[in-house]
Amino acid sequence: MQMFRTVCVLVLAGMSFAAVSSNPSVQDEVVADEITPKLIPQPRKVELQTGKHRLTPEFRIGVESRQFAQLGKYLRSRLILATNYDFDVVVGEGWSKVSGLRLHIDERLLDTLGEEGYRLTVSKRNAEFLAATPTGLFYAIQTYCQLLPPEIGAKSVQRGIDWVAPCIKIEDVPRFGWRGMMLDSGRHFFSVDAIKAFLDQMARHKMNRFHWHLTEDQGWRLAIRAEPKLTEVGARRSETPILSDRNNGDGQPYGGFYSQEDVREIVAYAAERHIMVIPEIEMPGHCQAALAVHPELSCTGGPFEVATRWGVHRDVYCAGTDETFHFLARVLTEVHDLFPAPYIHIGGDECPKDRWKDCERCQKRIADEGLEDETELQAWFIQRMKTWLNARDRQIIGWDEILHDELAPNATVMSWRGVQGGIAAAKQGHDVIMSPTSHCYLDYFQSKNTEGEPPAIGGYLPLKTVYAFEPIPAELTEDEAQHILGAQGNVWTEYIATPEHMEYMSWPRGCAIAERVWSAKDVRDFDEFSVRLEAHLARMKVLGVNFRAPKTTD
Repeated sequence: MQMFRTVCVLVLAGMSFAAVSSNPSVQDEVVADEITPKLIPQPRKVELQTGKHRLTPEFRIGVESRQFAQLGKYLRSRLILATNYDFDVVVGEGWSKVSGLRLHIDERLLDTLGEEGYRLTVSKRNAEFLAATPTGLFYAIQTYCQLLPPEIGAKSVQRGIDWVAPCIKIEDVPRFGWRGMMLDSGRHFFSVDAIKAFLDQMARHKMNRFHWHLTEDQGWRLAIRAEPKLTEVGARRSETPILSDRNNGDGQPYGGFYSQEDVREIVAYAAERHIMVIPEIEMPGHCQAALAVHPELSCTGGPFEVATRWGVHRDVYCAGTDETFHFLARVLTEVHDLFPAPYIHIGGDECPKDRWKDCERCQKRIADEGLEDETELQAWFIQRMKTWLNARDRQIIGWDEILHDELAPNATVMSWRGVQGGIAAAKQGHDVIMSPTSHCYLDYFQSKNTEGEPPAIGGYLPLKTVYAFEPIPAELTEDEAQHILGAQGNVWTEYIATPEHMEYMSWPRGCAIAERVWSAKDVRDFDEFSVRLEAHLARMKVLGVNFRAPKTTD
C-alpha cells in the first residue's frame, strides 16, 4: 500500500496522520513503515510527530495521586519483564518532574473524553498519559505498549532490542460502552489461569465486558454454598461427545467447577483490567445439570443425569412450582454477592415448551395468571426473575427470546438470532447488545476449506465478515440507536476443549470485534486493517497467543 510509504500526510481509513515537519533531522529520520503506528483498535485521532521516543533504564514512572498508584505499578509490570529496566514508580509529590512516563487525571476532561477516553502524548524524553478517569489511563497504557516493539510483550529479558516508539499525539474515545467477549465454561471447563489469559487479551484490545456462561445442561460450574450438590453432582458428566462425531461419547468422565474463591480472584483480576464480569445462570432451559441434582424442579420428576450430548434438551425448570423460584433465589443470592456487576444474565434462550404443555402444574399456572399459552408462561417466568433481581439492585440481560410485550424497559436484550430481535427491542425502548450469529459467533469455521482446521460447531465466519459488522442497524432512528450499548463476540465451546483451541477461534476475529466497537464508524477499510493486523499478530506471537493467521483462501 503506497499510503504507508510517505511521512508527510498519511490518510488511514478517514483518519489523518500528519507529521509536524517534512524535514526531520538525519538522527530522527526513519522509514515511514517503521514509524507509522499500526494500532488495534484504531484510535479516533492521531498526529504523528517528528522524532523517536526511546525507553531507557533512566526512565521513571510518575503517578499524580495514590488513588491510582496501581496503574503505575501495572505499567511497570508491562515493561519490566522484557526490558529488565527497574523503573521507579514515583507517586504524589514530585511526580510531574519525573523524566519518563507520567500519569495524570483531569476530571474536567470528562465532557471531552468521557469515562474511557484518553490523551497520549509521546515525545523524545517523556510520555504523558492523560484522562478523566483511571479507566482512560488504563487504555492509554494499552496504546503506549502497542507503540513499542512487539518484544515488549515477552515474559523474559529481550537482549539487543531498541525500545523505540514514534513521537505521537493521540486522542481517543470509544464508540460504544459495551465491548465484550463471552466464554462458555459450561460445555468445557477452563482453568483460572486460562480465564486470566483470556481477560489479558481482552484488556489489550480495550474490551470491557466479560460475559461468563457458567451453567449448562452439560455442567454446572459455579460453587453455591447453599446447594453443594450442584457442583458435587452437577459439575461432572459421565462422558463427552467425540469432537469428530457428536453422536458418540468418549467414555471419559469430565468435570470441573469454580470455587467462590476462584470467582473472587477472577472478578478482582478483571477489575484491575477495567473489565466487568457478567455471570450467566441459564433459565428456564439449558438446566439439565441442575435437574440431575433436583429432579423435583422438573415437570416429570426425572431421574436425570448431567447431559452427555450437545443440543437443546426438552427437560427444563417447571414454571408451575414455587420451589423452582425458591431454588433460583438461593442460587442468585450468592451470585449477587460474588459478582458486583449491575447485570446478571439469565439466559432465556432455546427453552422447549413440550414438558410445560403436558404439566398439570404449568397449565394451572397459565390459568391462574391469565396467560394465553406456554410462550406467555416463559415471559411470566422471566418477568418474575427480573422483579426479584431488580429488588436487589441488579438488572437482567437475556437472549432475544426474552423479548415480549410485557417485558419491562429496564431489561437488556442480547440479540443473537440475527439483528431483528435487537431492532425490535430498541424500538420498544430496551437496551440492546448486538451479538448475531452472522458476525459474532466465534465457534464457527474460519475458512470454507475446513481441511486442516480444528473442529467447529459448523457455519462459516471469516475475519472479513466479522470486520464488516455494523452494530447499529440502518432501520433504527437516531433516538432508537441510543439503545444499542455495543456488541460482543461469543465463544461457545461444544467443540472447543482446550485453551489453545479457544484462543485459535477467538483471535484475530476478536481483534476485528474490538475495532468495530471501539473505533469510529467510518473506520472500516478491511485491507488497511489487514496491514495493521499483520504487525499486531507479531505482538500476539510474542505474547504466546495461539491465534489463527488469516489466509487468502478464507
